[in-house]
Amino acid sequence: MNKDQAKIRLEELQIILNEHSHRYYVLDDPLISDVEYDKLFRELQDIEKEFPDLIHPNSPTKRVGGAVLEEFSTLEHSMPMLSLSNALNEDELKDFYQRLRKNTGRDEIELIGEPKLDGLGVELIYRKGEFEAGATRGDGYTGEDITENLKTIPQIPMKLRGKIFPDLLEVRGEVIISKINFEKLNKEREKMGEKLFANPRNAAAGSLRQLDSKVTAHRPLEIFIYAPGKIEGFEYNTHMDLLEQFKNWGFPVNPMNQVVKNEDEMIAYFREMETDRESMPYDIDGIVVKVNDIALQNQLGMRTRTPRWAIAGKFKARTEITQIESIVAQVGRTGVLTPVANLKPVQLGGVVVSRATLHNQDEIDRKDIRVGDWVVIERAGDVIPKVIKVLKERRPKNTVSYHLPETCPVCGAKVQRVEGGVALKCVHRDCPAQLKTGIEHFVSKRAMNIDGLGEKIIDQLVDAGLLTSVADLYALKFKDLAVLERFGEKSANNLIRSIKTSQKRPLSNVIYALGIPNVGEYLARVLSDHFESLDDLLASDQETLIAIDDIGEIVAESIISFSNDPDNRKMIKVLQEYGIDPHAGDRGEKPLQGKIFVFTGSLETLTRDDAKDLVRDLGAKASGSVSAKTDYLVSGESSGSKLDKARELGIKIMNEKEFILFIKEFDVEMPDNKEQMKLF
Repeated sequence: MNKDQAKIRLEELQIILNEHSHRYYVLDDPLISDVEYDKLFRELQDIEKEFPDLIHPNSPTKRVGGAVLEEFSTLEHSMPMLSLSNALNEDELKDFYQRLRKNTGRDEIELIGEPKLDGLGVELIYRKGEFEAGATRGDGYTGEDITENLKTIPQIPMKLRGKIFPDLLEVRGEVIISKINFEKLNKEREKMGEKLFANPRNAAAGSLRQLDSKVTAHRPLEIFIYAPGKIEGFEYNTHMDLLEQFKNWGFPVNPMNQVVKNEDEMIAYFREMETDRESMPYDIDGIVVKVNDIALQNQLGMRTRTPRWAIAGKFKARTEITQIESIVAQVGRTGVLTPVANLKPVQLGGVVVSRATLHNQDEIDRKDIRVGDWVVIERAGDVIPKVIKVLKERRPKNTVSYHLPETCPVCGAKVQRVEGGVALKCVHRDCPAQLKTGIEHFVSKRAMNIDGLGEKIIDQLVDAGLLTSVADLYALKFKDLAVLERFGEKSANNLIRSIKTSQKRPLSNVIYALGIPNVGEYLARVLSDHFESLDDLLASDQETLIAIDDIGEIVAESIISFSNDPDNRKMIKVLQEYGIDPHAGDRGEKPLQGKIFVFTGSLETLTRDDAKDLVRDLGAKASGSVSAKTDYLVSGESSGSKLDKARELGIKIMNEKEFILFIKEFDVEMPDNKEQMKLF
């Protein structure tokens, strides 16, 4: 067989094998035996071995896994993968439907009902019908690039079926492991002496995050596609039309999806799914209902982080009975005391539960919760354990009512009831518990991203008097750390370096790190888009704040109260003196506006995140996959298929040194996180 003949045969085999894979894994309607399929697959392997330069990136042989990665790169979603609002019972579902009627002026609105799968959300990207990349949901804006692992899932088409498809197609789906396959997987792990997975969702998530895709290939992962991302070159009128088209393109779509034409049918679907929950082959924790008409979806629009045209109807939580062994009061970073019950460990929904929140003193009094009580616990939304009922008929003798302490269990200061609320709060400014939890928030990955400062290290630093506020982090010296337990020379140097690097964090991260009440990560981004600096934000008045989309009166009051606090002002001033004074910068056209960079391989001088931040600051986008739209590929050590694809597409390729010299032309401040930077 010559090369031309091999090329033709390879294309034939890919088409044949993809078709049989679709019929077997998606349609459950195989046309050939496993032996016949294996014979064709071996033929493909033999030809690829003889002509390796003809191997297609999406060849069926790629489903067995590839090279081991050192780490996952990130992949930005072109459209955010946001969350849904929850309806916790039938009444809340009915309220949702009535809001739709009110906001549309229609008596009846047709919806799509879908089982809410308990798995891991992912996005798949196709260009001109070819699978290009895939990512986890991540924070909704950026996920981990798990392309090679997704290729191992046989239900995911490497090439779309049919002859007409969009230039760009992004689809969202849920990766799951069925109940029966989960049991088989755990039995195999038990035989091998390996740790068992707690539940199918954890097994699916862990399998998708393997750096070795060969491991993923041996896990029984499945997927159902349920929603679009960005689509270019295809129009559709209803969500059901799109789901049908997904099937035509070769995607698995849940057969339990159903059109519901009115409120009664919606409630009937919810009840049917909850009744059938245990008999389904996979875990579900509710339903999702969506407006079917796309024009109506667009008319209804979005709230801050959720669509108005869809909602998740959650089933009644799973429950279990156990005993309260003790109750302790925990102090959070705002000083609020939260009672927590320590329980006799019990399995609940596949997870061992040993603690449950009791919320506040009013909740304890209302339910009359005591140490020693036998209680019914549930995982609300199948996540957060809480006590829902006390079995008073099983109450031991001589139990006493529980009351939160009148003084802080950490610092001993008097506690006060929050004005207009039910919470008790330690108002002592120097309470170590508040300081410690505040520092934990400040150094977290989404805030200042200071690596190496775990809970125990923070405890040591606070207890030793080295940290009295988050600003003291920037005064730490090597000699302060080297004498502490768990610290050697290397770990001390690494922490000092990480603290120094954090001084260059963007404005949105610094705003989030400050821990302003009611200002989470999303609102920190919103604020950084409207204010030039911290000083501008702190000087803003309520009228200015409320004029910003997504900022309401409560958030505005929280920001103003935080800004007017002398201690907060002092802390921010010290941070600014240490160089933490980020500015949003010119929001106009930037030198690399609209350019797309891809980084591959191991970088020696820069971290991957630093490199991406550099190009983003210049207006470019850092992508996780190579396509015809990529402008630059930065190639480090052990670059793989991305480098080959970039060469094939004629994309500008730079090594790390060339990239640094290129970036320096724009007079940007380079991260001083490696000694090697001095070489440039």
